[in-house]
Amino acid sequence: MTTHTRTPKATELAGAHWRKSSYSGGTGNNCVEIADLTDTAYQAVALRDSKTPEGPALLVAPQQFAAFLAHVHTSI
Repeated sequence: MTTHTRTPKATELAGAHWRKSSYSGGTGNNCVEIADLTDTAYQAVALRDSKTPEGPALLVAPQQFAAFLAHVHTSI
């Protein structure tokens, strides 16, 4: 994964196509969006708060994100 010196704003991430979590519901509260940036210079999965789409994005290595999802899946 490319190392960044600062947290990018979600709007600065070129090539980001944001998808809202299927668990977000329709209320607009506590929504997480992700963008697959593994085929870009970022080589990461980006996460943002859908309530502040112009805010910061968290970049996570694809392997770490997959491990997180596996852990969550086994914890449900």
